[in-house]
Amino acid sequence: MNCNCGEYEYGMRRFLTKEEKIEMLQEYKKYLEEEAKGVEERIKDLKKNN
Repeated sequence: MNCNCGEYEYGMRRFLTKEEKIEMLQEYKKYLEEEAKGVEERIKDLKKNN
């Protein structure tokens, strides 16, 4: 729904509840932790191959 009233932008609401913000941050944290794990694995692989 696009009402051009500022409530929606690119399909995402602009004003989130506190609970929604917490959930988004938890998901982002999980993503970062998984990314860090992948980086660590890559570093180990590179060191092993030298």
